[in-house]
Amino acid sequence: MIDCTIDGHIATVTLANPPANAFTAEGLLRLAALVDELNRNREVRALIVTGQGDKFFSGGADLKAFADGDKARARLLAQRFGSAFEALQNARPVVIAAINGYAMGGGLECALCCDFRIADQRATMALPEPAVGLLPCGGGTQTLPWLVGEGWAKRMILANERIDAATALKIGLVEQVVAAGDAPKSAAALAARVLAASPRALEYCKALIHEPRLGTPRSAALCRERELFVDLFDGADQLEGVNAFLEKRKPRWTGA
Repeated sequence: MIDCTIDGHIATVTLANPPANAFTAEGLLRLAALVDELNRNREVRALIVTGQGDKFFSGGADLKAFADGDKARARLLAQRFGSAFEALQNARPVVIAAINGYAMGGGLECALCCDFRIADQRATMALPEPAVGLLPCGGGTQTLPWLVGEGWAKRMILANERIDAATALKIGLVEQVVAAGDAPKSAAALAARVLAASPRALEYCKALIHEPRLGTPRSAALCRERELFVDLFDGADQLEGVNAFLEKRKPRWTGA
């Protein structure tokens, strides 16, 4: 249901549960475990998430799981969505969503947890849960307003507005729109740019960028920024990066 391949420093996680690449309780557990594995594999520095096929990134949860009104099953799935998507959002590698088709409900929430979002020009995005008596429980009500503002978040959640790739780019939901079929290739190109930077510096920068979202006071975040800058001098990559620049050569990162 969720496949993972590693090519050099880039891992690709493919949501593979046709026809809509829907999430299941087992699949969400697998996703959380995969992220944990990749966090521990220091060779992996970038992670691409995409969907199998050319129609769906992911249609979210299979609504059949909620058809009998089983509250215990609902609680389990809510917990699994939360755990998997929080793990993805806090992953050590830089995470890129290659949105290759429909990203609906939990599918869009998965993309929201990534650091970058690249959308196929045919992609459609929505959080339609209230229209079927549910609500987004994978972080959508919190992350979407952070990215696009309260107004557009309310249009998508409260008014069930589906948006196309062009609109997603305009409102800041995605950073890039590419030709049909090119999302995975463009994500790989962006991942290659990530690999040019120091792994440890990227790890620190990503954590610092997330501080405001976590409610950290600006003064505390600025103090942490200065601390981490100095901490970089404990590792070999700081020396390598500066000297590579001065010597007009590419740095050879060790992750130290």
